[in-house]
Amino acid sequence: MKHYELVGIGNAVVDVISQIDDGFLDKMGIEKGIMQLVEQERAELLYGAMNQRTQTPGGSVANTIAGAGALGMQTAFIGRVRDDSLGQFYAAAMADHGIDFVNPPVAEHETPTSRSMIFVTPDGERSMNTYLGISTGLTYDDVPEAVAGAAKLMFLEGYLFDHAAGKAAFRQAAKDSRAGGGKAGIAISDPFCVERHRADFLNLIEHDLDFVIGNEAELRSLFETEDVEEALARTAEICPIVVCTRSAEGVTVLREGDRVDVPVTPVTPVDATGAGDQFAAGFLFGLSRGRDLETCARMGNLCAGEVISHIGPRPQRDMTEVFRAEGLLEA
Repeated sequence: MKHYELVGIGNAVVDVISQIDDGFLDKMGIEKGIMQLVEQERAELLYGAMNQRTQTPGGSVANTIAGAGALGMQTAFIGRVRDDSLGQFYAAAMADHGIDFVNPPVAEHETPTSRSMIFVTPDGERSMNTYLGISTGLTYDDVPEAVAGAAKLMFLEGYLFDHAAGKAAFRQAAKDSRAGGGKAGIAISDPFCVERHRADFLNLIEHDLDFVIGNEAELRSLFETEDVEEALARTAEICPIVVCTRSAEGVTVLREGDRVDVPVTPVTPVDATGAGDQFAAGFLFGLSRGRDLETCARMGNLCAGEVISHIGPRPQRDMTEVFRAEGLLEA
């Protein structure tokens, strides 16, 4: 049986990125700075309006898995694509990055491969318009027990909570991973996703997960509070490891009574796409290596800082060399 240091489950989405100005957003009726779900017709309209596209295999957790793979971790990703041009691109690109994409493209399906049109304005803000397509059909049948049970770390994407089959797949995958001696955790993904499924999120976190990663808004949404300290404390009561990214204020990590607050070096963003995803990659890399919480958070901060310094959701520098330069890895 092949063993994995990190396995992710999430939406398999082709990210299509274009640099535009605010006038384009107004013309196309795009709300700035948020992620909006769109239907197929709207997706085709926006895709056709994009110029100088940069196309990469994406999805939040998939980006984390790619970042972790670039750090040298043995990784796999579980997600659904259709056997169309975008789906074939996605599967091939993941394999090219050294990631085991364990689900073959689905043939003879009426729903196309998912894609997210990401419009980046000169201030670095991203406006995402996502068509979920076939990826939302993921069920536990798509989660090989041999893969989930061989994961040292299992990382789940909160966006899939919008579908009952995705919730069931998460629970069983987490149980398979923990039964095999691994740890399971989730990226909360979005406060609006929490609002739609708060009870299910809390139930999963309390009963099936070992770690949770989210930003301040996402953690506050879990408990319907404006007090981030209250949200942190209450999340820590039900989950062994809680990681809260706090933008320019850095990162707070809690584990079984211990708390670490790690500052971040301010970076003027070129493109904020993928910052949280790459933070998770760095943090989980450190966690898999048994590093202390501060080191894990510093690794995450460095990965996030690197990815927002250029266009695209994945690192362009060798982050292991960056870690060594910062004294976080042996030379």
